[in-house]
Order: sequence, then C-alpha cells, then structure tokens
Amino acid sequence: MIPTEDASARKREIEEKLKQEQETLSFIRENMEKSDQLTKGMVSILSSFESRLMQLENSIIPVHKQTENLQRLQENVDKTLSCMDHVISYYHVAKDTDKIIREGPTGRLDEYLACIAKIQKAVEYFQDNNPDSPELNTVKSRFEKGKELLEAEFRGLLTRYSKPVPPILILDAITVDEELEVQEEVTLEHLPEAVLQDIICISGWLVEYGRNQDFMNVYFQIRSNQLDRSIKGLKDHFRKSSASSGILYSPAVQTKRKDTPTKKAPKRPGTIRKAQNLLKQYSQHGLDGKKGGSNLTPLEGNAPWLFSSPSCPLTDLTMCPSGKDDVLDIEIDSYIHCISAFVKLAQSEYVLLTEIIPEHHQKKTFDSLIQEALDNLMLEGDNIVAAARRAIMRHDYSAVLTIFPILRHLKQTKPDFDSTLQGTAASTKNKLPTLITSMETIGAKALEEFADSIKNDPDKEYNMPKDGTVHELTSNAILFLQQLLDFQETAGAMLASQGRGGKVLGNLQLNLLSKSKVYEDSALSAIFLHNNYNYILKSLEKSELIQLVTVTQKKAESSYRELIEQQKQIYQRRVINWILFKYVPTYQLKCLQFNLKLHERMGFNDGLEELCKIQKVWAIPDKEQRDSIRHAQRRVVSEAYRAFLQRYANISFTKNPEKYHKYRPEQVEEMIERLFDTSA
Repeated sequence: MIPTEDASARKREIEEKLKQEQETLSFIRENMEKSDQLTKGMVSILSSFESRLMQLENSIIPVHKQTENLQRLQENVDKTLSCMDHVISYYHVAKDTDKIIREGPTGRLDEYLACIAKIQKAVEYFQDNNPDSPELNTVKSRFEKGKELLEAEFRGLLTRYSKPVPPILILDAITVDEELEVQEEVTLEHLPEAVLQDIICISGWLVEYGRNQDFMNVYFQIRSNQLDRSIKGLKDHFRKSSASSGILYSPAVQTKRKDTPTKKAPKRPGTIRKAQNLLKQYSQHGLDGKKGGSNLTPLEGNAPWLFSSPSCPLTDLTMCPSGKDDVLDIEIDSYIHCISAFVKLAQSEYVLLTEIIPEHHQKKTFDSLIQEALDNLMLEGDNIVAAARRAIMRHDYSAVLTIFPILRHLKQTKPDFDSTLQGTAASTKNKLPTLITSMETIGAKALEEFADSIKNDPDKEYNMPKDGTVHELTSNAILFLQQLLDFQETAGAMLASQGRGGKVLGNLQLNLLSKSKVYEDSALSAIFLHNNYNYILKSLEKSELIQLVTVTQKKAESSYRELIEQQKQIYQRRVINWILFKYVPTYQLKCLQFNLKLHERMGFNDGLEELCKIQKVWAIPDKEQRDSIRHAQRRVVSEAYRAFLQRYANISFTKNPEKYHKYRPEQVEEMIERLFDTSA
C-alpha cells in the first residue's frame, strides 16, 4: 500500500501539469482564432485582387489583339510596297542598264556583270509572271546584246594581249645548263595577270549563264595562231642571227644562254661545211701535203661528211648555190629547236587553257589549239624525208645525214611529246610516231643503198690516186660511218642491228681489191691496198666504229692487221724481185761468162735507181707503217747487195769495177730511206 504522503504529492504534481496544459491549450485556441481572422482577411484581399485582375484582363486583351492586327497590317503594307518596288524595278531595268550595256565591259567588268545579272533576273521574272509582256522582249534583247559584248570583250582581250613568245625566252625555256645541278624553271607568261583574271571571269559567266561554247572556238583559234607565230618567230631568229653574225644555238650541245641572245655555243660535231672543206683538202693535196696525193688521216672523234650538194631549204637538199654550206646546218638546228619549243609551248598553253576552259572541254580545245603548229612541224618533217628520198634516188646518200640528228632528237623528245598530247585524238598522237617511222625507213634505205654503192663503185683509172694513197671511196665510206656515230641511238643502232657497218666495210674491201688491179705495177697495187686497209683500221681504232663492226665481224681488227701485213709482204717480194731477179741474173750470167761489154749497165744499179725514182713519189701517210716498210726493205736489199758485192768482189770482169759497183751498202740504205719522200 502506497503511503498517504506520497499519494498527496503525486496528486499535486499531476494537478500542476494539468493546469499547465490547460493554459497551453488556451493559448493555442487564442492563436487559432487570430489565425482564422487573418486568413479570412487575406482571402478577402485575394478575392478582391482576383476580381480586379479579371477586370484588367478583360480590358487589355482586346487592345492587345487590336495592336497585333495593326502591326500585321503594317508589315503587309511594307511587304506589298517592297514587292511593288521590286516589280516596278524590272520594268526599269532596260532603261537603267542601257548606257552601261551600250558602252561595253571594257575597263569595268564587275559593274558590267552586275548589270547583266539585273537583266537576267528581269528576264526570269517576266518569263514566270508575264510572258506576254513587251518588256520581256526588251530585256531579252538587252541580255543578248550584253552577252555579245562580253564575247567581243573576251575576243578583244585575247587578241590584244596574246603575243608570240619572244625567241630568247623560248631558248631559255628549252635549253639546259649542264653545269647547274638544279635547273632554273623559266615561266612563260602568255597574258598579264589582270587580263587573265578578266578572261577567266568572262569565260565562267559565258559557261554558266551565256549557254554558249563559241568562245572556246575563239580561244583556240587565237591561241593557236600565237603558238604557230611563236615557233615561226624562233625559226626567223635563227636565220637572222646566223645571217648577221654566223652564231646560233646548237641543238646537240644544249648549253644555256648566259649573256646575250647571240652568245656563241659549241657547234655540234660533224658540220656539213667542215666535211666539205676536209674533202676538198683531201682531193687537192697528198698525204704529206704534196699535190696529187691525199692528206687523209684517221679522224679524231666523230668525222664529218660531205654533202655533195649543199642545200638551203630542208625541202630540197640539192638546190642551194655553192657557198651556202652552213645554211642546212642552220635549218636542221632550227627545226630541232622548233620541235623542243613546240613541246614546251604546248605544255604552257595547256596550263593556261585549264584556267579558262571548262574541264570537260579542255582536251578537245587543246587538240584543236595545237593542230596548226603541229601540222606545220610534221609537214616540214615530211618535206625533209621527201628531200632525202629524192637525194637517195640521185645516189646522194650523204643527204640522209639531215635525217639522223632530227630523228635522234625526235626520239629523245617523244616521251615529253606523248605526255603533252595525252588525251588528244589518236590522229594527233600518232603524227610524231608516223614521222619517226618515215625517217627510220628512209634512213635504213639510205644505209642499204650506200652499202650497195660502195660495192658497185666503178674502177676508173683516172680516178685512182697516182701515189697509191687512200682512195676517195675509202675516205668517204669511213667518214660517212664515223659521222653516223654522232647518232648511235639511231643510225648506230641501225648499223649494228642490220649488220650494215660490216657490210659497208666488206663491200669496200672487195671494191678496193678490184680497183687495185687497175695499177700495172703490182708493187703500187700492194701499196694502195696497204694504205687503204691501214686507213680503215686506224679509223676504226680511233673512233667507236670498231664496236659497231665487231657486232657482225668479231675479228675485224685482227683481219685488217693480217691484210695489212699481207700487202707489206707482197710489196717487199715485188721489190726484191724487181732488183735481184729482173736485172741481176743477166749480170751474173755475163760475169760468169766474162762476156760483158764494158759499156753495159750493171743491172742492180739500174734496178735500184729505177726503184727509187718510181717509188719516191709513192705515198705511205702513216709514219709508223712507212718506217716499218723502209726498215724491212733496207734490211732485205742491203743484205742482198752486200752478199752480191762479197760474191763478185774477186771476179775480174772489167778494168773499171767502180762503174759497176756504183754504190756502197750505206748509200743503198740511204736511198731506201728516201722511198715515199717526194722531197728527196
């Protein structure tokens, strides 16, 4: 049972908490009432505000809608006015652009094209909106007029500013300085930059808006004419430079011009004039410079060749008067340079063309552009072939030498030619190969007939060298072959592949053998063959001809050495027979019989004297061979003479033996040493 005091205390505690809770509850109730009052007041305020907002909205929205409608109406009015102005402007285009169109685009291309654009838009408007209006015809007419003037401006700009490329600039572009590791690129500027940009702009407009391709024909015609004039100008430059100073550029030795347009460059080896001078010299002087013989020696390097009928134009190799020997050189050099110039100029033209002509028309336009210049070059080449063919028909085989320098250059240029003409018509690309084939054919024919002419050259007694030296046929044949060595890639390869080098020498050997029989004296015949064989051998050794000959004649060198030695032996035997067997047997017989008349000449003396007298005017131009033959003869004759003297020294057959023993052995040797020496 809980104590009474504790219960009382607990009760008091609970009563106090209850009282506190009641006070709190009362406070909350009071606050709730205040809150309700405030809420009611706020609701009343909000209700009033909402009412006012609704009233305001009902007043503003109609005004706003009215304002929007007014703005829309204003915009429509502005647009309508703008459209009206735009439409009205089309009716004034013809009038507004009349002055500019009539005056043309010269000097104000941008402004002119802007006017054309306005006219074009007017045409489109009337076509779409009022195709029956007279204004359409007016603006159409104005547009066509504007287009015509643009085409005229295109033609005018090209005509005024398209000039032939100066020859000096072309020469700089096509020549090569071998001393420079990196070649300086020469740019060919055909049109001023500002003019070029105008032409490009006009061509672009004509393609896009003009719907006209006639300007492309205008372009290729004008540029074609300038290309042809540039090449002709280069040709004239060669003629004028050569006529005034005798100096020109060489195609074979491509040395870049350094100082002046007429700076002298090395001439290509084997010029026609040099060959003529050599052969004239050979025909007038002996081997040792004496009249009546020949001064032929194996030539250093590549030998020149005589053009038997020097020519002026390439179209006729034999119609030029004497004294114009180097004209043909000039023409050949000129033609070779023109071939190179065509390639360089055509490449440059194509670069220019790609900036002006639409891509899908470029190849066709380029093909047309180069035709005139290309046809002229090919025609000139055909004339060269025809002239060479006529010369060959006259048996002037040397005329073929006009072919080989050109043929070599054409072959060297062909890769660039093919690259430049890539994309052109097949007929255009085939022109150069056709010309090359024609030249190869006529060259082969000339070599074939030349070999036959060597074989069939007649044995004319009056044409034989009196001193037994080298025959003109031999020198001409060797000179011809050596000249061809300048063109090993063409003529040299032709000789080697078809064996004509060996055939020429084989025919020459047979003909020389036949000609040697013209001489009544077999000793002179042997000297003649010896000299000719030796000349052939030395010429082969001093040039690269031996390489061509050995292709078909493996032992050519040793064969000629054997022939030379063989003729030396024949000559020596003939001399011994002459002295010892023509006269000595008679003398010996009479000595042994002691029946000689004192006034009778001694045979050995007569034979030796006649030998020296006759053979003194014979010629052996090769000093080594001459000394060798003299030495051999001196030894043989001296030994025979000494033996003769010893044998008959004690035989008494005359009171005056010195009359018959006329010469001492040393004197005989000296006499032999003077053989082949007209000054002795």
